[in-house]
Amino acid sequence: MRSKLRILVLLLPALVLAACAGLPPGADYPKQASVAFADPGDTAMGRQFDSAAELHAGESAFRILTVGTDGFAARMEMIAAAERSLDLQYFIYHSDDTGRLITNALLAAADRGVHVRLLLDDGQTVAGDEQVVALAAHPRIEIRFFNPFAYRGHHLLLRGFEFVFNARRLDYRMHNKLIIADNAASLIGGRNIGDQYFQVDPGSQFADDDIFVAGPAVRKLSESFDAFWNSALAIPAQALAYGKQTQAQLDARRAALAEQQRKAQDAGVDYLLRAESGEPLSGIEQGELPLVWAGAQVVWDSPEKKRVQEGSMSGRLMYEPVARVAAAVQNELIMITPYFVPTAAEMKLIDDLRRRNVRVRILTSSLAGTTELFAHSGYMHYRRRLLDDGVELYEVRPMLGSTRGSGQTAAISRAGNYGLHAKLFVFDRQQLFAGSMNFDQRSTRLNTEVGLIIDSPELAQQTATRFEAMTQPASAYHVILKPGRTGRLHEVWQTEEQGKTVEYTTEPSRSVWKRIATWILWLFPLQKEL
Repeated sequence: MRSKLRILVLLLPALVLAACAGLPPGADYPKQASVAFADPGDTAMGRQFDSAAELHAGESAFRILTVGTDGFAARMEMIAAAERSLDLQYFIYHSDDTGRLITNALLAAADRGVHVRLLLDDGQTVAGDEQVVALAAHPRIEIRFFNPFAYRGHHLLLRGFEFVFNARRLDYRMHNKLIIADNAASLIGGRNIGDQYFQVDPGSQFADDDIFVAGPAVRKLSESFDAFWNSALAIPAQALAYGKQTQAQLDARRAALAEQQRKAQDAGVDYLLRAESGEPLSGIEQGELPLVWAGAQVVWDSPEKKRVQEGSMSGRLMYEPVARVAAAVQNELIMITPYFVPTAAEMKLIDDLRRRNVRVRILTSSLAGTTELFAHSGYMHYRRRLLDDGVELYEVRPMLGSTRGSGQTAAISRAGNYGLHAKLFVFDRQQLFAGSMNFDQRSTRLNTEVGLIIDSPELAQQTATRFEAMTQPASAYHVILKPGRTGRLHEVWQTEEQGKTVEYTTEPSRSVWKRIATWILWLFPLQKEL
C-alpha cells in the first residue's frame, strides 16, 4: 500500500502537467509519414481480386461474416497470406487467447518481410494489453496510439485523475475497426480484437459482423487508414512511457507467443484449427464462398472530427451520408445497434419516417444482456417515444433459446452472457450500412468511425434475414405497449420460454441491483456522453 501511495504522489504532478498541455503526450516526437502499399497487383491477393474487379466495371466484392470464429480465422488467414503490407486499426486489442494468436501471426508476417502498421486507440486498454508494444522493436513493425493517456498503467484512480483534468481531449476516441492486407483485401465491421468479439469466451460473447472487401473500395479504406496513421493524434509507442523497445523484450515476447500457440495447437482449439484449415479465406478465393459485387461508398470521419464539427477545419463526417440514405427510405428501415441514444436530429429522422408510414424496426441490447449500463440508461429515455411512434422494438436476450443468426454454436450459448455488438442498417432492402458506428451520441459526436454504404439488394436481404432470426421470440424481447388494469398503456416485454409465450411488465434483468443502478443513472443528463 505504501509503495502505491508513493507512486501516486510521484505521478500526480506529471499527470497534472500532461493534462494541462491539451495535446497528447509525445505529440512532438519525430515520426515518418507513410502511406498504403502502392502496388497491390504485385501480390497474389492483389492479382486475383484486381483481375476479378476488371470484369465488374468498378464495383467491389463483399461477403458478410456473421460467425465469430470466422472473423478470427479470416484475420489469421489474411495475415498469413499478406506479402507486402498489413495495416490494422482497432479501438480495442486485447492480449487474451485470440489476441495473442493474432499478435504472433503479425510477428511471423514481419519476419518474412511484411511491413506492419498497427494503430490502436488508448481509451479501454486493460492490464496485459500493453504486451503488444514489444513488437515495436521489430524493424518492420510500427505501433502508434491514438490520442493516448500520459499515464501508461492500469490503476483506475490515476487514469481517472488524468481524465478528469483533461476530459475534453481524452473523451475523444478512435472507434474504427479495420484490417487491410496488401492493399488488396480488407475486413471492416464492428469486431474488436478479443475472445468476446470472436465468440469463443464461454462467459461472454458479442454478436457482430465483418464485411470482407476486395476491389476498389479497399483503396478508399486504405486512404482512411493513412489519414489516421499520419494524423497529429497518432503517437508512436516509443514516444510514450514504454520507451524504446529492446531486442531482448521482443525475444521474450516472441517466446511467450510461440508457447501459447503451441499449447493451443496441442489442445486442438477449434477456432485455431479452423484458421489453420484456410477457411473461410480459401473458400472465398476459390469461389466456393461466393462474393457479391456491388457499388459502395466508403464513409469515415476525419481524425480531427471535433474540429470539423466545430467548423475550424474542413474534413469528413460520416454520419451525414448515412443520414441522407436513411432519410430517403420509402418503405422500411432496419437498424441493428447495441446502443441507441440518438441526437435530436437522429430522433427527428425516425419521427419523419414514421410520419410517412415507413416501417422502422430496431434491434438493440436488453438490460439483462447489456454490459454498458450507462448506454442503457440513455436508451431508456427514448424507448417510450419510439413505441408511441409505432417503431417495432426488439431487445436481445442474454441467454438464447435458438442460435439462428447468433454467430455462435449452441454449446457456447448455454452459459455466459450473449450481447449485441453489430452495427448494421438496411435501407428498403436495397442498400446496407455496415461499420463501426452505433446509433448513439458518442458515435455522432465523440468517436471517429468508419463504414460502408453498399448498394446491394442481396446483402441487404441477407442482413434482413439475420434480423428476423435474431428477433425470434426465443432469442429476443419484443417490447410493446399494452393497456393495464386502468387502461393506461405501459411497456411489456414479450418473449418465449420453453415454447410458451411469456410477458414481463417489469424490464427483465439478471439482478435487481443492475436495474437499480440503471435507474439511478437514468436520472442524470448523460446522453451526450453515451
